[in-house]
Amino acid sequence: MQIAIDGPAGAGKSTVAREVAAQLGFKYLDTGAMYRAIGVALADAGIDTADGAAVTDALPSVEMKVEFDGDSQKVCVNGQDMTGRIRSPEAAMQASSVAAFPGVRDKLVELQRRTAAGYDIIMDGRDIGSYVLPDADYKFYLTASPRARAERRRRDLLRLGQDVSEEEIEAEIRRRDAQDMHREYAPLRQAPDQVLIDTTAMSQQEAAAEILRIVRGQA
Repeated sequence: MQIAIDGPAGAGKSTVAREVAAQLGFKYLDTGAMYRAIGVALADAGIDTADGAAVTDALPSVEMKVEFDGDSQKVCVNGQDMTGRIRSPEAAMQASSVAAFPGVRDKLVELQRRTAAGYDIIMDGRDIGSYVLPDADYKFYLTASPRARAERRRRDLLRLGQDVSEEEIEAEIRRRDAQDMHREYAPLRQAPDQVLIDTTAMSQQEAAAEILRIVRGQA
């Protein structure tokens, strides 16, 4: 079975997807982590992640692997584990930048589809239901107000020891929304057959429960 969860940055997709995966015994593939990892790796190599030609030229030298260790996912680029380095605001913007280039998306979508073929899986991202897994058994679109998303992201960053103001985070979220929604290739959008779940006034546990209710066919 395949479950696709899409939505903008900070809507709680990853937390909700992990909870649903744990309840169902599915694998969870964090596609955002893959884009963050490739963005950080390219930046480490001195490549401007907003330069499409430079990013595209570097792609043949980039090898990515996704490994599962129980409920945990590890993302490696050229043999280096990037998992612990990809949760900063800078990594988020680098991910959004490189995701705009067709070569990057083609490379990662191929890996995502290969991974999905081997498991009962939940994926979250920007275009899982609309492009990566268009025939997924269940498709959801999670969203929330920019302010609610900023509050949640700040709590996550504080747990990681990063003290960023809520105003800065909300401004970044609005910039990323604009970048993700208006890029030419594979923009963020709700597919017609995706179930909309607005989590502004909903806890992530409640959002997970709603998805589980639908997947399990409960009235």
